[in-house]
Amino acid sequence: MKKIVILISGRGSNMEAVVRACARDGWPARVCAVISNKPDAAGLNFAAANGIDTAVVDHRAFDGREAFDAALAREIDRFEPDLVVLAGFMRVLTDGFVNRYAGRMLNVHPSLLPCFPGLRTHQQALDAGVRVHGATVHFVTPTLDHGPIVAQGAVPVTAGDDAAALAARVLTVEHVIYPRAVRWFVEGRLSIEGERVALTPSEPQWLFADVAGEGA
Repeated sequence: MKKIVILISGRGSNMEAVVRACARDGWPARVCAVISNKPDAAGLNFAAANGIDTAVVDHRAFDGREAFDAALAREIDRFEPDLVVLAGFMRVLTDGFVNRYAGRMLNVHPSLLPCFPGLRTHQQALDAGVRVHGATVHFVTPTLDHGPIVAQGAVPVTAGDDAAALAARVLTVEHVIYPRAVRWFVEGRLSIEGERVALTPSEPQWLFADVAGEGA
């Protein structure tokens, strides 16, 4: 039985999607803790209500990223996780922290990487005039919003879209591809081969959704 720790900073909708899918589909895993860097993160309430241990490591209490990351790692390691899942965790992590969990830390980024790393991805996509946008699940490496890609989901950019509308459409795809990718990991089906991620047995590692956000 694999153990998962999820890191959040806010409402944790991707965390909810992972927790629900794990319970619904009977993964060989359990979410053993949800940890936030913000005491008022709404996702902590959902986790507690579902019997999941919660913890807060408030970044504001530390003098610098290294001290915060060290405290966060100590909290994570109490649960001895096989996988660390970043679900809207809005902190840039130090190289040392990332390397500590190399090959066992996933992130979902709201763009089709390598396009539009960083923040304001939906506005970046609109400003660039792209016709397709989406989300990427990837293994975390020291380079921000980079790392071997596990899965991607795409949505069309439609006339009249603003950043909020596009974000909402992309989020529906995130809620599909992130649980799928986490399940593949806990089932032992992923292997990193250079910059690529192999999935065994093979199945599509992409999703294209229609305008309403339903899987196509």
